[in-house]
Amino acid sequence: MSKDKRSFFERLTGVRPERPDRIDRDELPERKISIKEERGGKSSQSQWAEEVAEEEGQLTVDLYQTPDDIIIKTITAGVKPEELDISITRDMVTIHGHREETREVSEEDYFNRELYWGSFSRSVLLPQEIDVEGAEASEKHGLLTIKLPKLDKHRETKLKVKTN
Repeated sequence: MSKDKRSFFERLTGVRPERPDRIDRDELPERKISIKEERGGKSSQSQWAEEVAEEEGQLTVDLYQTPDDIIIKTITAGVKPEELDISITRDMVTIHGHREETREVSEEDYFNRELYWGSFSRSVLLPQEIDVEGAEASEKHGLLTIKLPKLDKHRETKLKVKTN
């Protein structure tokens, strides 16, 4: 039995493509580079992304569950606990804060700068609804821990009908 090496489309229509199946890399169109990129600048999209990132940093978080709670942990070193703003709904948590930099060293004396200073936030979409009233937050050595009790959707309550 001989194998038909034509594609399904070719067998269906009887049409063979004009170009070969393999494309030589030299035949590929060149990537167009904007004038800004050629001169070492950035494209307008990357500039916009950087401007948004400069306005507000984003916290990194660990999100996990225990049998009764959803736990969020994040590093907020350098921020006083009373200066953190934590907003909670049944399905989302948003953490806002601001890390102030003390200018003890001039800009030209730095060899490396990786710490983030300024406003930051993070919104976390929760995998399950939580009890907003039972939520707790604690901070120890720069580690913020938010404990969110899960809503028990299978819990039943018996209601008695009142009569007048």
